[in-house]
Amino acid sequence: MNKVFVAGHRGMVGSAIVRQLEQRADVEVVTRSRNELDLTNQQAVADFFAKENIEQVYLAAAKVGGIHANNTYPAEFIYQNLMIECNIIHSAYKSGVKHLLFLGSSCIYPKMAEQPMKETALLTGTLEETNEPYAIAKIAGIKLCESYNRQYGLDYRSVMPTNLYGPHDNFHPENSHVIPALLRRFHEATLRGDKQVAAWGSGKPMREFLHVDDMAAASIHVMELDKATYDTNTSAMLSHINVGTGVDCTIRELVETVAKVTGFSGDIVWDTTKPDGAPRKLMDVSRLADLGWRYNYNLEEGLKDAYQWFLDNQDNFRS
Repeated sequence: MNKVFVAGHRGMVGSAIVRQLEQRADVEVVTRSRNELDLTNQQAVADFFAKENIEQVYLAAAKVGGIHANNTYPAEFIYQNLMIECNIIHSAYKSGVKHLLFLGSSCIYPKMAEQPMKETALLTGTLEETNEPYAIAKIAGIKLCESYNRQYGLDYRSVMPTNLYGPHDNFHPENSHVIPALLRRFHEATLRGDKQVAAWGSGKPMREFLHVDDMAAASIHVMELDKATYDTNTSAMLSHINVGTGVDCTIRELVETVAKVTGFSGDIVWDTTKPDGAPRKLMDVSRLADLGWRYNYNLEEGLKDAYQWFLDNQDNFRS
């Protein structure tokens, strides 16, 4: 039986990975809460790995947030993410863990990267200013895995997801990402009987979204690829793999679908005084497709699932 440590098991991605791994009879899932194990504490992490005899690691733990949080807490974002990555990857190596999967973010790519964004775009231009500290930490995680593989002959892999959503997302009114923020806003507008809801910008920018259960499935797929297959599709200069649908939609289409899913029948008013952001952010997922994986959820099905989870857990989102 494989003993698998999922770091960040209470987060959106980590919890999805745990749900899928727990369905397998040949896997013993190991988790630790933040109170049980401080991943920013080097000695605590080293002691954990020395004791537990872990065979595989999914490194899904991270400090995450939207534009507001990234702008407000840049030092926390770069420090905590760097410490978590360094401690886990180094302690995994020291304790003999041969297989590790690091989960990054599409924000590693340059602000003006050619669309769709290929893995080769990494480090070819300036990052988006609002989340640069977080992006730099995620790039460091990729390079840690790459460097430990080169020097110690390990098999540490990295996957870079597009925008994620789904069960266990953050529905905080200020610190959440676009889909949970919209689901909550339209849900509350429907309950109040509002005649209209304001949406930011023009609605023209295009974005790609991936349901977190698909992300978990892709992560496990990449982790479990035999080394020959993985190495055939991964060179030393391409030590990470994009994960997404390869399909995007306009923000207008997203907002209209959220309104449909939440039952909002009023008007949507576009506040064009608010910024649009980058015109398009789409991942090139051809390498992952070549490795035999494709997503399951289309956007409307995924939003229905995420909204149902919100409804089932909304008592936790009163703030």
